[in-house]
Amino acid sequence: MITVVDYGMGNLRSVYNALNLLGAEVCVSDKPEDILSADRLVLPGVGAFGRAMDNLRQRGLISVLNEKVLHQKTPILAICLGMQLLAEEGYEHGHFEGLGWIRGTVRHFELNQLPVPHVGWNEIMMRAERPLFKGLASSNREFYFVHSYHLTTDDQSIIAATADYGYEFVCAVHHENIFGTQFHPEKSQNNGLTLLRNFMQWEVQPALC
Repeated sequence: MITVVDYGMGNLRSVYNALNLLGAEVCVSDKPEDILSADRLVLPGVGAFGRAMDNLRQRGLISVLNEKVLHQKTPILAICLGMQLLAEEGYEHGHFEGLGWIRGTVRHFELNQLPVPHVGWNEIMMRAERPLFKGLASSNREFYFVHSYHLTTDDQSIIAATADYGYEFVCAVHHENIFGTQFHPEKSQNNGLTLLRNFMQWEVQPALC
C-alpha cells in the first residue's frame, strides 16, 4: 500500500491518479494508522512552507512521519513543496523550521530577467545514477515544474539532479530511503510515470556502517 499523505495542501488527486494508473494500491489519508501501515509514502504539496508545517503539526503527523521515515526507513517520495519540507528551514514570508531530514534551506529564486514562478518543462541533469531515474532516456529528461522557491544545500551527497533556470538549482535529492523532486512527476507524462513506477519497485539498500 502506498499512502499519499494528506495535510490539507497539495495535488493529491493527480498523484493518486498517476499511481492508480500504474496499478498501485494507493490511498490518500491523514490518519496515523494509514501512514504507519504503508509500504511506501508520498508527501506531495503545493503552497506555502510555513502553512504546510503548521498543518502537519496540527494534524499530529510530524512524529508519525519521523517514526515511519527516519526509524522504520520506509521509502518516501516527496514532491514539490513536499521536497522543500524535507529541509532544515525555509524562508517564505518569514522563517520556518522544516522537517530537518536533509541539510538545506529553501529560498526564493533571485532572478532579474526570468519570470517567477518557474513554470513549465525543463530538463534535469542527473548527478549520478539513482534508482528512481532508471530507464530515463538520455536524450529526453524533461519534467514539469511549478515553483517560486528552491532548495539550497552544501551537502553534495544528497543532490540527485539539478536544473537550470537563470542559474543551476537543486531539483531532486536522495538520501537512503528519502527521495524528493522539485518537479511534478505526476504531471510529467512518460518520464514522470517512469519515475513513479521506479518508486513503486524501489528496494532501499541499507546504509553501510
